[in-house]
Amino acid sequence: MLLNELAQYLGDIENAVRRIQNANVERYEEEILSYDRINLRIRIRFANGYLLEMNEAVIVENGQVSHLGYRYHFQDQDNRLVFRYDDAPHFPNLPSFPHHKHTPITVEAAQKPSIIEVINAAIGY
Repeated sequence: MLLNELAQYLGDIENAVRRIQNANVERYEEEILSYDRINLRIRIRFANGYLLEMNEAVIVENGQVSHLGYRYHFQDQDNRLVFRYDDAPHFPNLPSFPHHKHTPITVEAAQKPSIIEVINAAIGY
C-alpha cells in the first residue's frame, strides 16, 4: 500500500494525462518500489507527431513528495529537441545546479517543473 501522499500524486498525474486530447499514451508505468517510493515512466505521442517522455524517481520524505531524479523530454515530429528538463549533474556552473533546461540552442538554469506543468507546455505546441 502506498502512502497517501504518493497515491494522491499519482492520481493527479493520471487525471492530467487522461485530459490530454489528440494524443496516444504509448507508455504509462508506475513502478512501486516500496510504500514510499515509485518510479514513473510516461510516453505520449501527439497527433502532430510530437513526443513527450517523462521519467521520475519519487519518494515521500517527512510527509512531502520529493524527487530523486527526473527527465522530461519533448521533441518534434522530426525528432528534434523542443525542450528537456533534467537534473543530471553535468552543468555545475548554472545557478540552479543540478536542475536545468535544454532548448534547441542552449542550456539554461531552470527549476524543476511539475509533470503537469510539462504536460501543459507540451499541449501548447
